[in-house]
Amino acid sequence: MTKELTGSCCCASVAFKLKDDFTKFFFCHCEQCRKLTGSAHASNLFTAPDNIEWIRGEDKITRYQHPTRAFTKAFCSVCGSALPYLSGNKKALKVPAGSLNEEPSKMPDAQIFCAEQTGWHKAGLNVKKTEGFPE
Repeated sequence: MTKELTGSCCCASVAFKLKDDFTKFFFCHCEQCRKLTGSAHASNLFTAPDNIEWIRGEDKITRYQHPTRAFTKAFCSVCGSALPYLSGNKKALKVPAGSLNEEPSKMPDAQIFCAEQTGWHKAGLNVKKTEGFPE
């Protein structure tokens, strides 16, 4: 039996649930994903288009579709948190891993567009690790 996962935005205005049934999991280092996430890479899981049930706040989702390129971001209009969305060809639901409240069973398959990975990210993988803010 496939377990069910829940997810939400940071302010909890939007919430959803889905089956822990993902086909792919990528860390994408491309420039667009860095800009869309504000981070070193996007962490996206892929699943069937109908594998989602919105619990609340679907009306609070804003979708940004780049006008000339094939990339998208769905986010909470209240807090800006990334949220799941249908791919442009509607063949997959893309789920930002950080939007999930529980860990998925799927582990990452690949890091993609690594030629665009930043030097600061590579260096950051080797710095001191702390439990919280450093003193």
